Amino acid sequence: MDTDHPDLVRLRKLAHRMDTAFRLPIVGVRVGWDSVLGLVPGIGDVLALAPAGYIVKESYRLGAPPSVLAKMGLNIGIDTAIGAIPVLGDLFDVGWKANTRNVELLHRHVAAQSATKKGDPKAAPYPDSQDSQA
Repeated sequence: MDTDHPDLVRLRKLAHRMDTAFRLPIVGVRVGWDSVLGLVPGIGDVLALAPAGYIVKESYRLGAPPSVLAKMGLNIGIDTAIGAIPVLGDLFDVGWKANTRNVELLHRHVAAQSATKKGDPKAAPYPDSQDSQA
């Protein structure tokens, strides 16, 4: 599968809608539906779990290994745990962008798999320079 595969493109669009769909006027910060839903006390963060879980499910279906799925779960767990804190959690949601992080993890996995299949002996599954992203 290449990095322009329709499934990856679809998941990138979902992550964009959830994490960066809107630009806040004056401050210029980008937020998505995850941040908007997080403003609804009690149920907002729970509702935001559905698209996040879908990204993980699709990553599994596309062959992401357990280590990548575990990192995705950790990203979602951090987002949910801190996001549930009133006010502070809402501010955290603006910067954390778990869905975008998770699609990037899948993208890196797919890119590494494609490079390996093409016979690139230098292709590492996860380049050290990008490990801090997740």
